Amino acid sequence: MALKTFKPYTKSTRGTVVIDKSNLWKGAPYKPLTKGQNFTGGRNNNGRITSRHIGGGSKHKYRVIDFYRKKKNIPATVERIEYDPNRTAHIALITYKDNEKAYIISPQGLKQGDIIESGKNVEIKVGNSLELKDIPPGTSIHNVELIPGNGAKLARSAGSSVTLSGYDGDYAILRLSSGETRKVSSACSATIGTVSNPDQKNIKIGKAGRNRWRGKRPQTRGVAMNPVDHPHGGGEGKTSGGRSPVSPWGQSAKGLKTRRPKRSDKLIITRRRKRKNWWLDRFGKAHLYTQVYSKR
Repeated sequence: MALKTFKPYTKSTRGTVVIDKSNLWKGAPYKPLTKGQNFTGGRNNNGRITSRHIGGGSKHKYRVIDFYRKKKNIPATVERIEYDPNRTAHIALITYKDNEKAYIISPQGLKQGDIIESGKNVEIKVGNSLELKDIPPGTSIHNVELIPGNGAKLARSAGSSVTLSGYDGDYAILRLSSGETRKVSSACSATIGTVSNPDQKNIKIGKAGRNRWRGKRPQTRGVAMNPVDHPHGGGEGKTSGGRSPVSPWGQSAKGLKTRRPKRSDKLIITRRRKRKNWWLDRFGKAHLYTQVYSKR
């Protein structure tokens, strides 16, 4: 997919960069595979805001995606490639030989009229789904299961993929785009190829109004609030907050580890690459230890 720019007729169009959707289906989605959504505005069943900066936005229906590829060894024809407002990747409507239809995540290079299949003894080509033990090492894959038969969980967003590095007994060794290397049961299924729409990361919103169309509300800095609303609020004149960066509820926002060890840690060979934290490099970790031990 190509990127689309605009002549600078206005200030917003000067910087706007969007995805060119001229090759995608221009009609409505396949209705039996859609369902309505309840937009909560970030509120729970008591009407209290539990997730901030959410509300408004254009109405759209949810497209039911088949992450299981349940129909095994039945050829399917790609009917069309569609835009999906619920995800960054494009989706493909496929029709099986028995006339049943399904939506799948569209990989790069998949075109209208292509024939794809899932199951055992399936050809290694883009769009086909098979178990990891039947895929040769070095292949780029997406829609990878973590538990056999539990549906795809890894590499589902635009432009993402996983590289199958090799095998270790009953496990396949995967190298993720984050830099993590981990083991997954070789009985898990995966789809050949890389997810479509790799230019998603190059989009430039261009104006605040487009974020409102997407259901994103404005954010307010804590230092601009009153003390009753945020720990960084208040003070005479323009102040810096007076303490280490925290959330409105006092949780450290810079580097405090809150993740508990998961059962899957034993399957992780190499951790993902760490992002450089300029704030910690500049001010050190003393404030984190002070915050942790002051609560004990």
